[in-house]
Amino acid sequence: MSAEIYRDAWGIPHLRADSADGLARAQGRVTARDRAWQLEVERHRAQGTSAAFLGAEALPWDRFARRALLADTARRCFTALEERDPETAAWVRAYTDGVNESLARDTPAPEFARTGLAPGRWEPWTPLAVWLSTHVLFAGFPAKLWREHIAGHLGPDAVALFATDGPGTAGSNGWLVSGERTVTGHAVIAGDPHRYIEDPGVYQQIHLSCPEFDVVGLAVPGVPGIAHFGHTGTVAWAITNAMADYQDLYRERLRRTGAGVEALGPDGRWHRAARHTELIRVAGEEPVEVEVVETGRGPVIAGGPEGLDDGTPLALSLRHPPRVTADLGFSALLPLLRARRTADVDRALDTWVEPVNVVQAADTEGGLLHRVAGRVPVRAAANGLGPVPAWEPGHEWRGWHGTPRAGLTDGVAVMANQRGPAAPLGVEFAPPHRAERIAALLAAEDRWSAADMAAIHTDTHLASAGPLLDRLAALDDLTPAAGALRDRLLAWDRRMDADSTGAAAYAAVRGAVVRRLAAHPAFAAAAVPPAYPEVFLPWLALVPRVAYALEHLLRAEELYGIDRAGAVRAALEEVAARGPSGTWGDTHRLAPWRALPDAVREEPGLSGDHDCVLCTSAVPGLTDRAARGPAARYVWDLADRRNSRWVVPHGASGVPGSPHHRDQLPLWLAGELVPVVTDFDRLAKETDV
Repeated sequence: MSAEIYRDAWGIPHLRADSADGLARAQGRVTARDRAWQLEVERHRAQGTSAAFLGAEALPWDRFARRALLADTARRCFTALEERDPETAAWVRAYTDGVNESLARDTPAPEFARTGLAPGRWEPWTPLAVWLSTHVLFAGFPAKLWREHIAGHLGPDAVALFATDGPGTAGSNGWLVSGERTVTGHAVIAGDPHRYIEDPGVYQQIHLSCPEFDVVGLAVPGVPGIAHFGHTGTVAWAITNAMADYQDLYRERLRRTGAGVEALGPDGRWHRAARHTELIRVAGEEPVEVEVVETGRGPVIAGGPEGLDDGTPLALSLRHPPRVTADLGFSALLPLLRARRTADVDRALDTWVEPVNVVQAADTEGGLLHRVAGRVPVRAAANGLGPVPAWEPGHEWRGWHGTPRAGLTDGVAVMANQRGPAAPLGVEFAPPHRAERIAALLAAEDRWSAADMAAIHTDTHLASAGPLLDRLAALDDLTPAAGALRDRLLAWDRRMDADSTGAAAYAAVRGAVVRRLAAHPAFAAAAVPPAYPEVFLPWLALVPRVAYALEHLLRAEELYGIDRAGAVRAALEEVAARGPSGTWGDTHRLAPWRALPDAVREEPGLSGDHDCVLCTSAVPGLTDRAARGPAARYVWDLADRRNSRWVVPHGASGVPGSPHHRDQLPLWLAGELVPVVTDFDRLAKETDV
């Protein structure tokens, strides 16, 4: 199987081979060459072995990965894939063969020397494990723990009051403009996936070409093909998180016996649970033993026969589709690459499993697609709200929901994690601000081109500022400094631009309001999280919950006796007394995740905010630094793929010091995009392949 590797001016790999398997092998090789350290970190995280070289900070994740049986689930899914779809299984094997070839031959990335780690071997099931570990928290099942926690302290009405896009939920923007609304008469698809920004990035720009297909798109390093965002020349597709609820938590009653562990089932009988122990190695510390238990519902991820760490008699098991069905949806990947029309994309996505996405697609013949893809179980409504008792009947899964579909309005479809086509499948959705703003911007022009889309990507209008500004407008008897600050904020254009002093002042007041509300005695009990595993604590922290629900908390008729006007007044006076706060970009800086933190690097200031189309998420009241944001931007032009554009936050290479490690960062910051090159005659061929 011959293969050729080319690079464009940005170091983006363009691969050409004489077969799909040869292409997968080349993709594995070039990914390991560009992202060896990233691949090894992801492999270890999927296996729950990352603490062995990253230290105790990685232990909470490793413990969760072991208890949740992520690697074992991936093995089961690959075994089932070999039986059900041997062609795709062989294609995945070819990818891991390429990864192993490169790891064994190419010079290791410098991070390996820093940690003393040697590249390990990828198994055929490793890409499935990477996919599962990357997305297992996408549906945000720990939010069910929050709902139970806040309802227990403040009553059931508090669940709706705090319902909003939570701190662990990943979102995206996406929009489809049909040919009737474009200057070319052909559709344009554009958007940006919002995820935790990582260095190296979570998306890999790549071009895959063989006799069967020629596709450009954004791949997930460690996984073959192009799953979420792709353009074959005649059809293009993109996704956002559907915010569907497809993972359940069960409260388990467990007991130890001479033979092991038993769990009480809904039939009133005790059933033997699978049980074993594993040892997690931790760099610089003693190994940690973890007990792994699986009931008829699923693996126990919190507590056990003796309860939680604080003695609370509780055990929670996780039930999710891949563990139940031994299917991760990898059978969709090759058909997506081979797609020529939206009907092909539609058929491919019928086998999609997780994460559950809203998909938009368009083709060169005018075909359009707007649907949900993924597997969502049918079960009682209570399952979606919080943990349910495993020993009571009525909480079992009863098949799968059908596929919701939607059309276009005035030639446009917008998806931004709002309550849309996936509404019947979820509980909480993102606030409507991003979706409404994108729709309003698109409605402002009769015709759009691919080149116009960057202006939408980078829009910084903050509609969610309204409730706090209304509260400020109602204040009187302020000190002169606070009055002047209030007047400045009321005159502010509500744009969260990096060079805006108004945005900085607004953010400072907002953060002070959040802290004052979160510190109120009414929330004192809710401020103490239960003794759940540390990996779930971001969903249970009070300050982020208050921050993201601030609109609701300020607009509610009554809020547990809290003097909100007084809190806003005190926050305004506090910020006014501190004096000028500089610009928003002074404090709103990029905070990418790195497995090995770089304490020296100063990251750039950012425009945008959580509810802006330019969604660069800080945690008001806690930090202005943005850990989440656009993990890529794309524009797919169906008139001519060569007019398509894309960009990632850093660069194509994950190797520090490479000229392509951070060369796209200035463009990403400015909202500019890199041309998509598909003509191999315009590319530089690598001689060492």
